[in-house]
Amino acid sequence: MQTPQPPLSSPALLQGRFEGRTEFTSMVRQAFAHAAAQGWREIILCDPTFEDWPLGERVVSESLNHWARSGRKLTMLAQSYEELARRHARFVTWRRTWSHVVDCRGLAATTGDLPSAFWSPDWVFERLDLVRSNGIAGNEPARRVALKECLVEKLLKSTPAFPASILGI
Repeated sequence: MQTPQPPLSSPALLQGRFEGRTEFTSMVRQAFAHAAAQGWREIILCDPTFEDWPLGERVVSESLNHWARSGRKLTMLAQSYEELARRHARFVTWRRTWSHVVDCRGLAATTGDLPSAFWSPDWVFERLDLVRSNGIAGNEPARRVALKECLVEKLLKSTPAFPASILGI
């Protein structure tokens, strides 16, 4: 069985405001497709629970399969991974397979303290209103640097979480 190839080009990523769950989930799908097509080396995802991200969708899983190669790193930061594990079985399986490129971290914080964001060296987004899924995206250097600094600060306070497998005695 041959693995489908990623698209040679992906649509341009959003620059500016986004509004609503439909735009948010579409933007996440496009970001992962773009990451695979462009070969982004590092991605940081942050959300209190990731419950409303489209991580369990086949198209996202396929993009992640094409993206994950030697030298790639995906860091995830959440308050809780329970909803992700419950709602996104395909992602949990992908995470188990690619555990060597995925670092899941946890932070005991109130929901308001943890941003909902996607960071890469080339493009970022941040959801400013989780209930309405509104936020802003772009590739401006100042936006990328500011978000990375915020996420690194949170990651420094985090601990390992959401293991790829649970070993029993």
